Parts: sequence; C-alpha cells; structure tokens
Amino acid sequence: MLDIKFLREKPEIVRQNIKNKFQDRKLPLVDEVIELDKRNREIKQEVENLRANRNKVSKQIGSLMQQGKKEEAAKIKEEIAKEGSRIDELTEEENKTEEEITKRMMVIPNIIDPSVPIGKNDTENVEVERFGEPVVPDFEIPYHTDIMESFDGLDLDAAHRVAGNGFYYLMGDIARLHSAVISYARDFMIGRGFTYCVPPFMIRSNVVTGVMSFDEMDAMMYKIEGEDLYLIGTSEHSMIGKFIDQIVPEASLPLTLTSYSPCFRKEKGAHGIEERGVYRIHQFEKQEMIVVCKPEDSPKWFDKLWQNTVDLFRSLDVPVRTLECCSGDLADLKVKSLDVEAWSPRQKKYFEVGSCSNLGDAQARRLKIRVAAEDGSKYLAHTLNNTVVAPPRMLIAFLENNLKEDGSVSIPEVLRPYMGGKDKLVPKHQK
Repeated sequence: MLDIKFLREKPEIVRQNIKNKFQDRKLPLVDEVIELDKRNREIKQEVENLRANRNKVSKQIGSLMQQGKKEEAAKIKEEIAKEGSRIDELTEEENKTEEEITKRMMVIPNIIDPSVPIGKNDTENVEVERFGEPVVPDFEIPYHTDIMESFDGLDLDAAHRVAGNGFYYLMGDIARLHSAVISYARDFMIGRGFTYCVPPFMIRSNVVTGVMSFDEMDAMMYKIEGEDLYLIGTSEHSMIGKFIDQIVPEASLPLTLTSYSPCFRKEKGAHGIEERGVYRIHQFEKQEMIVVCKPEDSPKWFDKLWQNTVDLFRSLDVPVRTLECCSGDLADLKVKSLDVEAWSPRQKKYFEVGSCSNLGDAQARRLKIRVAAEDGSKYLAHTLNNTVVAPPRMLIAFLENNLKEDGSVSIPEVLRPYMGGKDKLVPKHQK
C-alpha cells in the first residue's frame, strides 16, 4: 500500500505506474482517493476547530457561573451541545471516509523499481543469466510421474480417492528424496547465516491482507469455515506476519529467517499437460527465506536471496536461469521480482522453481512493521522473500537432470548424507 502523502503529492507517478502494469481499470481510483483525502482533511480540520472552540467556551461558562450569569451560561451550553453533536456526525463521516480511502489504496499497485522491464504478462519476462550447461541426453526422458512410478514412489490414484485432484502420495525412495531435499535446503540456509523457523500454518485475515493483494488472496487462500483463519499458501505469509504491529530496533536488522512449512493453494483454472502430475498441486512443502531490513539495504538483499537459490540448485547438478519479471507479471505489492527456473531436459526448456521478491515497505505499511532508529525516529522496514526449494516440483527438475539411461537416478554428493549414504536410486521396474 502506498503512502497517502505520496499519492497526494505525486498522482501522475501513481497513474503512470498503473499504466505500466496494464491495470488501466484502476486509474479512476487515484482521483477518488484524492477527493476522499481532501474531504477527510476538511473533516479533521473542522473537528479540530470545533473542539478548540468548545475548550475555549467551556472556560467562559465557568467564568459566567462565577459571576452569576446563569442564563448566558445555559445558552452557551446549548451551543456546545450542538457542536458536540456535530463532532459526532463528523467523526462518523471521518471513519467512513478513511475506510473508503483504505479500500481503494489497498488495490492501487506499489510503485515498481525503475529497472523492471515493461510488459503485459509473463510471456514478456526477460532472461537475465544462465547457470550451468543445459543438457539433453541421447535417450528419452519419461514424464516425471513415470519416473517416480518406476521407483514405486508415486500414487496419484489413491490420492484422488482420498482427497481428489491436485493431491499425491509420495512413497519409498521418492518420499525420502523429497524429505532429503527439504532437510538439505534447511541446512544450506542455516549455513548462509539464516535463523531456522517453523511457523504457524494458519494465519488471521489481517495478516493475509497485510502480506498480499486481494486478487492473490482470492486466487490462492483456503478459508477455515467459521473461524478467522486461513491456511498459508507459503510460509512467507506467517513469517512476515510474525512482526505485525512491532517496532524493531534498528541495531537488530537485518532479520534473516528461513522457514519450513506445508503450503496450501487453490490453484484455480485449467492447466496444460506439463502442469499435471505433481507440478501444480493444492498441497506441497517448501523451504522459504525472508528478510526484514533497512530500506537502503533491500536491493543488495534481493540479489543475495536469488543467488542462494541458484547456488543450491547448482549444488544438486540442476542447471538454472534467472528471469526478470516484467511490470504486468508483478503482484501489486511487489517492487521487483525475479524467477529462478530449472532446466527440463525432457521439455527442452526451463520452468519456474522459485520466485524472489522485494516488496519495499508495502507489507510493512499494511502490517505496521516499524524500525526504531538510534536517533529516536521511526520508519517502515523493507521486506523480501524467496523460495529456497519447493518439492515436489523441484523433484521434477532433480529427477530429469540426474536420470541415467538405465533408469537409475544419481544422488549428488551434498545430498547423500540425507539419503543414508546412497549415491544412486535404482528403479523397481521400468515404465
């Protein structure tokens, strides 16, 4: 959410930003907010004047009563009563006006970083850099569900009977591999100086609206019926929410946390064949990283965060690339975002396995996360988040890139301690 003062003083920048994000339908909101804000300030001024006058006249009443001028004092009391009613009316109008302002401000997008490429959607995202050599072997790589099933490691039919589409059973070596990757990612981030955390897997509505846009909320979140609770779509939600209404000492920054959680998502809409199996699902597990820092430090932390993901995937022999998200592909709270995509030798292209985002002070403004500076002043923190790893989607990249012609899967050295020392997985049967 933007600072109302910024919108008031620089409405053209806000309008251009809306156009850059191809959300022209939101342009009228700017003028609406300006008019509501003008009226709100008029109300506040009138209330202030009325209260000042009431305080002044109250002193006159005391003086008149001492002088025995009861009739004059009674008339003034009547005037004060009328002014009191007017104050009540204005206060009610002020509350409603502020609600309308907030309602509109919550859907006006954050100002994107000048470096963000302008584009309508993810088809116009820009490749930044590749890490590792993408290889296409001279043997056919099966679809990821077939690879998993060759190890008796996946049961979609049973999951469908139990929970419906978008769920899965992982079994045996594949389930162990899933847990190994999560455990390795945890220790990898701890090694990079991040504090490990297991957060709540449900959050209240004020946290939901604090960390994401209404559009994201509607598309992603599962509501717990009868309670003010939502299942998290990513642990970033509860990790940033940890600091709601907090004043953080500047000396404690940056706060760097890495968290494990299951994630629950609606995943609305139909998807193509490449997003079936365990690619786009309602439930998965993830290792996440978040940073709360000073505003001037958020650009450097943004680069550190995505680099962590690149380094982790390269340590698992998976080629990756980074992709700068264009303006139209940015969620409304984001200042800048970069996707990490893994190489799929079967598809002969890259696919998303993580997303790194700088949200500036948008989440901090909504959640009231402030920093206490040494000079006694207070300011809003900047927040960032990034996926460390999110199996089972990550398993698709891992299995395809480490698959051998005989159907076995090589285990990179860094992962072997988490796999009981195994250097490869041997299939139970060939698909």
